[in-house]
Order: sequence, then C-alpha cells, then structure tokens
Amino acid sequence: MPAADPRGTELAAAGAVRLALFLPQYAEDGAAVRGAGTGFIAVEITRQLAERLGVATRIVKYPSPKAAIGGLQGGECDVIFLGIEPSRVAVVDFTEPLFQFDYSLLVPAGSTIAAIGDADRPGCRIGLVDSHASALALRRIVRQCDLVGVELPEDAFALLKAGRVDALAFPRDQLLDFAERLPGARVLPAGYGVNRVGMAVVQGRVALLAYLNEFVAEAKASGLLQRIIERGQLRGFGVAA
Repeated sequence: MPAADPRGTELAAAGAVRLALFLPQYAEDGAAVRGAGTGFIAVEITRQLAERLGVATRIVKYPSPKAAIGGLQGGECDVIFLGIEPSRVAVVDFTEPLFQFDYSLLVPAGSTIAAIGDADRPGCRIGLVDSHASALALRRIVRQCDLVGVELPEDAFALLKAGRVDALAFPRDQLLDFAERLPGARVLPAGYGVNRVGMAVVQGRVALLAYLNEFVAEAKASGLLQRIIERGQLRGFGVAA
C-alpha cells in the first residue's frame, strides 16, 4: 500500500495521525505518555500507519471511551482503538477487529465467587467502569446483582479494596495487575465475554475505512500485530480471527 494512497490523506490533514487514548489505555511518566494494554498496541500500530503517510503520531488523552468518541466526532482526533460493541457501531465506523482479549471478575481474599453465575444474585455488588466495553457486555448478561459504576478504573478498584463491592469486572490483563496490589485477590479463570478491538473513525468515510481495513489485514497477516503483542508482554491478548 503506497504512502501516497489518497484514501489515507484525511488522517494526515492535521500534520499527524491523532490517536485518542483513554484511561486505562495510557500511563504518564512525568511529561511522557506511554500506551498500556490496548493503548500499547494502539500506539505501535498508529506509528506504523503514520510512517506510511509520512507524518507523526500525536496522542490525544481522554478520561473515558465516551469522551474519546465525543472527541472523534468533534474533530479533535482521528482514530480510536475500541471494543466493537453494538452501541458504538451506531455512532462510529469500525475496521475489522485487530486483536481480542476477555473480561473476567476480580474477587477479594475469602470470596466464594467462582464464576459469573455466582455473582449474579440478589445482594451481590459488582463494580465496573461505566462506558467501558467490559461494562456494556456485563449489563447484557446479568439480571439480579447490583452494578456499581464509576468513571475511572482506579476508582473501581478502590471500591473493591474498600469492600464496597464484592467483585470487579474489567479486562483480564488489568485485573491481573490489580490482583498484584490486593493480597489474596484472584481473577476468575472463566471470563464472561470477549472484547474484539477495531480502529474507529468518523462515520461515512468509506474510502478511509477501506484503506484502514487493508492496513489491518496486512498487519495481521505479516505478523506485525503478533510481534507487538509479544513485545508488550500483554497477558490474555491475541490476534483477532
């Protein structure tokens, strides 16, 4: 795919491909911003894309997926890496999925919860991050438990640490990190859903979407995406089928 392909020029209009990252997709080390989890892959893939277009990569930070989608629709950024969810398909256009990972529950020491079915009962409280794909998936399958939503991942983890919820629902890789900070906590081996992540762009840009789909297919077929996952040591991540 040549760098001069006119279908990709929309991404270079600002002199850089503006990549939206939302928490917990990034971490800040002083003035530096680094991708974490999905954000690690997003940064690496976007850099490859930007190089083809002959421009730089610029990271635009947001507190949540909802805020990032608003930024995309308002012209503040060019692309977001998001779980492909029905509610999101209604407001942005997605490429084919690049990679995937599953969702699970983190439970504290002494918990008798062994599967999602054990948590879906009256009086049980599950913490989640509102507007995250893991929350959207959970809301579709539980019926009896109480869901306690907050905006930020660290706030959700704080609920579990304080005993205000009985379990925390989130992507497995993030839960594994949280478990290391809460003695005796464990991540359930069986997940409750799979997040298939694609690149999201403003709706209606048919040529741009076709260009990105070709880029996605090549990144997967060439092994580039798998190498990025391995380099990032991303637990539970895999190339999407």
